[in-house]
Amino acid sequence: MSQAELSRSVSTTERLLLRIEVEDFLAHEAALLDERKFRDWFALLDDDLEYWMPVRTTRAKVDEDSEFAKIGEGAFFDETKPLIEERIRKLETPYCWAEDPPSRTRHINTNIRIVAQPKPNEVEVACNFILYRGRLANHQDIWVGSRHDSLRRHENGWKIYKRHIFIDQVSLLAKNLSVFF
Repeated sequence: MSQAELSRSVSTTERLLLRIEVEDFLAHEAALLDERKFRDWFALLDDDLEYWMPVRTTRAKVDEDSEFAKIGEGAFFDETKPLIEERIRKLETPYCWAEDPPSRTRHINTNIRIVAQPKPNEVEVACNFILYRGRLANHQDIWVGSRHDSLRRHENGWKIYKRHIFIDQVSLLAKNLSVFF
């Protein structure tokens, strides 16, 4: 094997191992959310977190670039780590009517791909998701879309420092947005 072939092989192996590591991280994160282990999930968020889900509107083909609100415009979520912590704190109280009884969720992430590696300890990840929520006897919500996550490796593992959520729905029929994506 030539030096160039060996270099490509190592590079390919490293990329595959990185992708598997990121996929494992995202599967672990989804399991924590589905098991309602919100404090453990919160530990996976970096201090400079940007958690954002813009409003989507229907646009003509010539105006598709304006389909999603821009940062600073209308958003379902535009949160930081302290705001996420406040949401979790509220979920832990007996007065969170939107989650009493608690929702049953299933987070399904697919088509996970690493789209960039801006620094050796950071990756940008794109994936598609389905988030199912069942609540009470017959309330069900399904959100479908794509997510763009930025992850940073720390000594104790990966942390999310940016999550942008793009849902396919324009009109949300859910009674509330008390779940995490």
